[in-house]
Amino acid sequence: MAGEPGIFPAPGGDVLNREKLSWVRSRLEEVIRGKAREVELALVCFLARGHLLLEDLPGTGKTTLALALARVTGCDFRKVAFTSDLLPADILGAEVWRPEKGVFEFKPGPIFTHILLADEINRASPRTQSALLEAMAEGRVSVGGKTYSLPRPFMVIATQNPEDLQGTYPLPESQLDRFLLRLSLGYPEPEEEKKILQADGYYEAACDLPAVLSPEEARALQEEVRRVRVSERLLAYLLELATESRRNREFRYGLSTRGLLALKQAAQALAYIRGRDFVTPEEVKAVFVPVAYPRLLPRAEIPPPAREEMLRQFLEQVPVPL
Repeated sequence: MAGEPGIFPAPGGDVLNREKLSWVRSRLEEVIRGKAREVELALVCFLARGHLLLEDLPGTGKTTLALALARVTGCDFRKVAFTSDLLPADILGAEVWRPEKGVFEFKPGPIFTHILLADEINRASPRTQSALLEAMAEGRVSVGGKTYSLPRPFMVIATQNPEDLQGTYPLPESQLDRFLLRLSLGYPEPEEEKKILQADGYYEAACDLPAVLSPEEARALQEEVRRVRVSERLLAYLLELATESRRNREFRYGLSTRGLLALKQAAQALAYIRGRDFVTPEEVKAVFVPVAYPRLLPRAEIPPPAREEMLRQFLEQVPVPL
């Protein structure tokens, strides 16, 4: 990008696209009441071409958020309920024998969509959970020795119940690392919850949201995010965070290189949403906890609020390079 760092126009210099992004956010906040930060971070995940893990109790708006994001971005949406008897073929698809043609034909599964809601992902067996790995990492699936590309944009939004609920399986580290960030919506504030009750919920409103973007426009915005500049100083800050996390005895493992890339991409997306063509330390700090949560696992089992506080304290201990 040419010129000095600062506020910049949307793709191709088209201010209308910048306005559309603002409308996307506004529409999401209409149906996810009182959760402006969570809405912003979900949009960060989408623009950074990442996958989102929503961890919370049932009934807190996770499905509504996933559906609303698909509607306003003009993306196709499919939902798969992850149950204990779900098989990988139920997600990816399978080769089906066509006797009239004398050949096997591939019948695509529900993963062939723009946004896939993997509902209650930790109720499925580890084997079925792992069926998503290639799709999430590479945007493609392999069935019967053949490889099939997924639509673009492609995003998995997985909901997860707390692990102490009956019938759940913990996600392995390799699966957790494929999610760009993890969010918890939590309960709304009393005034917002009152509005939700008066409206009888906002799921139907999410179903009726008009498309603000097309999939092609969404892809263009994602490409713009990749061009948001990250200075040498910011790279040094990211590397220092990684180094300190690997030294910290409270974590089982430090940030991997993939984790650093996730932190960088999320910070770029947030800077873009805020109207800048460069990343500042404030964007890194704003996305650090949701990005690091599924990656910096504590050695001792502690509840989510305490884990988040541990990550915030760790972040404050790492100085920002001048």
